[in-house]
Amino acid sequence: MLNALRRSKVRQSPAARLYAALVARARDPVFFARFGVKDSLDGRFDLVALHAWLVLDRLTGADPSVSQALVDEIFAAFDAALRELGAGDIGMGKRIKKLANAFYGRLQAYSGAADEAAMEAALVHNLYRGALAPGAKAVARYALRAKAHLQACEVEAGAIDFGPLPDEEAADER
Repeated sequence: MLNALRRSKVRQSPAARLYAALVARARDPVFFARFGVKDSLDGRFDLVALHAWLVLDRLTGADPSVSQALVDEIFAAFDAALRELGAGDIGMGKRIKKLANAFYGRLQAYSGAADEAAMEAALVHNLYRGALAPGAKAVARYALRAKAHLQACEVEAGAIDFGPLPDEEAADER
């Protein structure tokens, strides 16, 4: 009972709420069905990384403990997912290190994207893995709008709203 109570309190932390919200948005079917993101482990990882970047970018200048707690939530989930896929303790450190390098590389790429064209290029490289990406422009627009939209959110308290999903019409620009 005490463990269940502890887990309940952890789930209610701002970082846990932020993580749940960013994963919920990253798993929205529109990204896969309409914008060509592969519904695979890689595609899901990349959408989580994109949405994590949006939240972590918004947390810049805020209490660093919230950012760190969010990163801890993300990596705890990565660890749990790897274990669910059958990974054991042996070699787990190498797997997590590889995920961390990929995750932080994406954060750096998105942070360096100063405009829509640069964001689109970063998404083609990371989210679409260099493949033909007809939905990349719409997702780039979405990411930049979501970044702006998050400025009005009380993210430090765990309140988050990414704004509207990517434009349906933009997907037709293929």
